[in-house]
Amino acid sequence: MTFKDGQPIYQQIAERLADEVLSGAYPPETRVPGVREYSALLEVNVNTTVKAFDLLAQRGIIYARRGMGYYVANDATQLILTERQKDFREQVMPDFFMRMLQLHISMDDVEAAFRQYKEKMNHASGEHALNIDAL
Repeated sequence: MTFKDGQPIYQQIAERLADEVLSGAYPPETRVPGVREYSALLEVNVNTTVKAFDLLAQRGIIYARRGMGYYVANDATQLILTERQKDFREQVMPDFFMRMLQLHISMDDVEAAFRQYKEKMNHASGEHALNIDAL
């Protein structure tokens, strides 16, 4: 895994595992790789991975079963979506709206561009990937 500057590695690891949960790689109530296994996979220190798993556990996304490892929480997908939607609304949308105002882009323009994007994504993805029509 290539890590970005400006964000602690343990947070990036936590986000990667959250992405994997969202993608369905680890459905609810399934075991995620062990700390040592995940550390080896990502080529990071075990303590860094422990910190990432602790963060996910604090957020309610995974939980520990004594002697058995970490498992995906039943409502993990919804928790991740709720967190990310909140972050998107608070961090991305204000800048996006400011640029819209600066460039005189209307909501109608955005809706038309979004429809075109969905059509393009549906055509490109075929039957796999996201259900773009649901958006």
